[in-house]
Amino acid sequence: MPTPYPKEFRADVIAVARQGDKSRAQVARSFGISESCLARWLQIADRDDATKASPAASVDGSLEAENRELRRRTKQLEQENEILRRATAYFARDTLPK
Repeated sequence: MPTPYPKEFRADVIAVARQGDKSRAQVARSFGISESCLARWLQIADRDDATKASPAASVDGSLEAENRELRRRTKQLEQENEILRRATAYFARDTLPK
C-alpha cells in the first residue's frame, strides 16, 4: 500500500484545484497524482467543509448513521421472525391430529 501524502500537500493541491485556473487533469498531472485521487480529495474536502460550516450537517450525518443502523437491525429482526415462523409451522405440523 502506498504511503499517504502529507496533509499540507493535500491542502495545497485542493487549493490549486479550487482556484479553477486549470482543469482537474492538469492539476493532477502537475502535482504527480492521479485524476481520480484528486477527485476523491476534493469530495472529502467538500464534505469536511460542509460539516465545519454548519452543525446541522453533522446532525444529518449522525441521523443517517442511525437510520442505517436501524435499517440493518430491522432487516435482522425480520429474518429472525421468518425463521421463527417457519420453525413454528414445522413443529405445528407434527402435533396436529390426522
